Amino acid sequence: MSDLRAAPPAASRGTGLDLHDGRRSVSGPEALRAFSGATVLEAADVHTATTLGHLVGGAGDEVLLAVALAVRAVRLGHVYVDLASVAATAAPDDEEAAVDVDGLPWPDPSGWAALVAASPLTAAGPDGPADRPLRLFGSRLYLDRYWRHERNVADDLRRRATAEQPAVDLEALSSSLDRLLPRRSAEADDGLQRLAAATVVLRRLSVVAGGPGTGKTTTVARILALLHEQARALGQPPPRVALAAPTGKAAARLAEAVHAEAAALEADGDVRRAVLATSATTLHRLLGWQPGSRSRFRHDRSNPLGHNVVIVDESSMVPLSLMARLLAAVRPTARLVLVGDPRQLASVEAGAVLGDIVGPSAAGLHLSPPARAALQQATGDAVVATDPGPAATVADGIVVLRRVHRFGPGVAAVAEAIDSGDADALLAGLRAAPPEVTWIEAAPDLDLGRAPELAEVRRAVVDAATAVVAAAHDGDGAGALVALRSVQVLCAHRRGAGGAAAWRAEIDRWLRSAIPGYGGAGASRSGPWFPGRPLLVTENDHGLGVFNGDTGVVVDTGGGRLRAVFDRRGQLLEVAPSRLGAVESLSAMTIHKAQGSQFGSVVVVLPSPTSRILTRELLYTAVTRARTALTLVATEPSIRAAVTRPVARASGLGEALWPAEGSARRRSGR
Repeated sequence: MSDLRAAPPAASRGTGLDLHDGRRSVSGPEALRAFSGATVLEAADVHTATTLGHLVGGAGDEVLLAVALAVRAVRLGHVYVDLASVAATAAPDDEEAAVDVDGLPWPDPSGWAALVAASPLTAAGPDGPADRPLRLFGSRLYLDRYWRHERNVADDLRRRATAEQPAVDLEALSSSLDRLLPRRSAEADDGLQRLAAATVVLRRLSVVAGGPGTGKTTTVARILALLHEQARALGQPPPRVALAAPTGKAAARLAEAVHAEAAALEADGDVRRAVLATSATTLHRLLGWQPGSRSRFRHDRSNPLGHNVVIVDESSMVPLSLMARLLAAVRPTARLVLVGDPRQLASVEAGAVLGDIVGPSAAGLHLSPPARAALQQATGDAVVATDPGPAATVADGIVVLRRVHRFGPGVAAVAEAIDSGDADALLAGLRAAPPEVTWIEAAPDLDLGRAPELAEVRRAVVDAATAVVAAAHDGDGAGALVALRSVQVLCAHRRGAGGAAAWRAEIDRWLRSAIPGYGGAGASRSGPWFPGRPLLVTENDHGLGVFNGDTGVVVDTGGGRLRAVFDRRGQLLEVAPSRLGAVESLSAMTIHKAQGSQFGSVVVVLPSPTSRILTRELLYTAVTRARTALTLVATEPSIRAAVTRPVARASGLGEALWPAEGSARRRSGR
């Protein structure tokens, strides 16, 4: 066992890394120290591996490396590490590190899995011992906890999909659909909202997926009305409904959107009032998060939730571990509805659960003949779908909405090209200068203060801020918020060249030079408070009703009395600035923070093509934050890298739910 005084491995020389500093301070076998020096492993990965090795009286370097890589996989969002391919796919965490990953001491793949399988740390296959920290399937190595999560999620979803479906009054359902979601012309509607709503009523497991502006929230409000009317038709009590989302911001937006739609429902007063009375919460609060408790959540399989309808918005952000807890806590007889966009950024934790569930349904309806017949009977509409085969039972509950009602045509065309993965088509479209879209072909490290190509961006940002400040001084909170949402700069990274911090600092200089008195003088722990200051909330505060990712503005409400105002579906939430403990200026924000938000015009700044977070999903999420106009600051290599690099998270869930698809992928080598 090497000690910390040993010379740093060759792979780390010249990288500028200090192995005795922060996440890179490691001790352990020389091989693991080499991987840490190359920034493939972090200190925590190595520490976990060596600790587990000590618990079983020692383990060889090859086994400890496999353990550390399994820990690393979860850290990067994967559910397992494939020992057969990791040497060819691993990349340094430090994008600037001048290291040769291929030159690291990788074990011979042909015997590596066998060594790991023979270790007392490992259970091989589904029937292996239940007390081992690792689980090996062929060359796929899981941390046992995540293998159990994956297996439980797959089993729970299949059971729910094949269980006896709820009682339905088809005549009442048809009547409700015609009133709440009437048929429109083919040009205005493709009928998928009707199919999605009917699917939720007919099944215990359903997924309403689709991109921004496809009407997911509109459909949710009408689903609630349908379920209340169904209960009445069947002589049952009103449904006990839980609306939930992974974050406080998403939960608040879900409730606001549903309540706004409730006012327009073609339903009687009792149904509208019931929909209006439905609140939303975070998944952690719904499940009863218990910090410090071994059981973690109050609600589980032995103490299920009391609701008979659970609707989860922004499901793409739900990680595998939380989805496993949710499925365990929802009663087998309850309806579970997952809502979200599988093409957006997935959870920062392990798994891409919504994408795995939706699978081939992203390309079109996949329905068994009985499910298709039931939908046709309920809606009175012809239903065209592919038969998924008897093994893909979850398919019958999945509807992906497609018709976008939000974007201008230029932004929609860019989003469609990104989603298709065709970089050549996207670049050709950008060079054609479509309406509403501007491409500034520049690297992220351009001089923000002097670059002439940013002149129009500067003008737009200054004009928007000027309108925000004027409205804020006039006490017009609603007007200030409208102006605030007119232009937004979105960056992939928080720090570094082209990061949100650098853009924020430069925009602040623009505004101080252009707007008299901008910046104020009254300092606080969260910065100066002044009329027109744009705010980004960085922590949830349930007491105040503000959430991580919320955007607001400081307004003079009269006599120098300052209030931070936030939009709540046309109503203003006012908060004394001194009560806001975690805010920063909004002038530039990360794409991750912007998820779930919309702005009139968006300036998207892409990092260098080597950035590990630069993916198709990141670019798609950024572009679809824009309603009317998009400015893309990026080089051609960065655009190509993003479009051709979809998030590929190692997960076995998709294969478990769509076995025919998984077999086809394995046969083709994909």
